[in-house]
This record gives sequence, C-alpha cells and structure tokens, in this order.
Amino acid sequence: MSKILVTGGRGAIARGLSSLLATRGVPHRLASREPDKPGTIHCDLTDPATFPEALAGVRSVFLYAEAAAIDAFVKEAADAGVEHVVLLSSASVFAPDAADNPLAASHLAVEQALLASPLRTTLLRPGSFASNALGWAWSMKSGRPVHLPYPGAYSDPVHEADVAEAALAVLADPSLGDRAYTLTGPRTLTFAAQLEILGEAVGRPIAFAAVSREQWKSEVDGYIPGPYAEALLDFWSASDGLPVGLTDDLERLTGHAPRTFESWAADHADAFRA
Repeated sequence: MSKILVTGGRGAIARGLSSLLATRGVPHRLASREPDKPGTIHCDLTDPATFPEALAGVRSVFLYAEAAAIDAFVKEAADAGVEHVVLLSSASVFAPDAADNPLAASHLAVEQALLASPLRTTLLRPGSFASNALGWAWSMKSGRPVHLPYPGAYSDPVHEADVAEAALAVLADPSLGDRAYTLTGPRTLTFAAQLEILGEAVGRPIAFAAVSREQWKSEVDGYIPGPYAEALLDFWSASDGLPVGLTDDLERLTGHAPRTFESWAADHADAFRA
C-alpha cells in the first residue's frame, strides 16, 4: 500500500489523522518542522532541503498551507512520484481581498500552486475552527472576563476531529478527491453563545466584556502581529449579527453530522479550568 505523508505533525488535525491511519493499519509518516515525539520525521515546509527525505516513497500528502517554499515542494513531490495532495486550506480564500489578506493569502497561494501543478489536488476549506476558543482559556482560568470586540460576531465552529476524518475520507477513496470541500460545523454561533456553552462545560458562568477594536489590539500586541489582528477584526466586524452559511460537505465525507460545539467544549473543558 502506498505511503502517506502527513505534514504539520504538531497540530491537532495532523495528529488526529495520523491516529486514524494507524488504527486502520495504513502506512504513513508523520512530519513536523519540530518533531516532538518518536517516529515523527523532520519536514520544514519553509526549507526545501527537508523535502526529499520526507517525500521518498510517498504517493499521497496531507499538506498544511505554508506558501514560503510551495513551488519547491510541488516540484519535489512531482519528482518523487506523489500522485495526490490533500491541502488543509481555509474558507477565507473566498474573501474578495484574499490575495492581500494576511488570514487568506498563504492558503490561496498554495491552492493556486497546487492547482497549476500536475499533482491531483483536493482542497479542504474549513470555516472557523472550534479550537479558536482556546484563545479565551487564559482569561477563563484567571477568572477575568473574556474581552470581545464583537460579541455578536458569528462563526461556524468545526471540530478538529471532523476535519481529520474528512481528510481520511478523501485519502482513502479516490472518487472523493480532485475537488474542493467547504467544511463547517453544524450551527452558526456568536462568540457570546460559544462562551455560554463553554461555561456549561466547565460548570460556571463565563463573563465577557465588550471592548473597542483598539483596546483588543493593544491587549494582543506581541502575540498577534498587527496586520493579522486588523484582518481578524475586519472579519469579525463583517459577521457581526450575521449568521454565516453552512454546508453539508463534512457529513457527505464522514457519513455523520458534524460534531457540535457542545461536544468540542466537553472534549476540551480541562483547558479552561483553573
């Protein structure tokens, strides 16, 4: 059976996919820029010198969207005999300013490079990851209100386990590949609603405070670069009070309804407890 390369080995989706492949006895190698567990190989998607060893004997790749050396990766993959690439992209590529948007540009550039290549390409475009809520963990554990510039902004939180299952599906069944899928959670929820659900999971109410854009930017300075912070704020502003659209792509790939945010909150409740 052909070997699969799973990049981004320190990420929850890559690790979830690796676990699913291992359970099914599918030969694969887990790769990371900073291998942190036995059996993980070194593959830095910004360093072409690490590509040949990682791609040797590989026929399919689960690829994170790093654009820095994507042309070199495509060439090395084609030379190595890779036939299929499953890209973890983002629904942000639908934004009108995607090419100039810090949240979308890398995903779009990698999509374009792959689609222009001889490699068979499948695009997985999640909307908002449920795990984005982990950004609130410090405030919740310290007992401080979570600061939200747009409490009424909607998103479509998708569980990382569902994305891993979707990747497994398109890697296992060739008939599902060579197309794009937009992956969403089962409901569109405001940030305030997500905090209420998290409060139920940890057993206590979670307070939040509405803050200005400038205050939020000053609080994340040093953690989120200015252009990314501005892009996030614009994205939240655009969905303030406006539910986002949902798709059935996850259910078609996995055979079950997407996991709820309640399920994600229960799975990760310890991350929010003091």
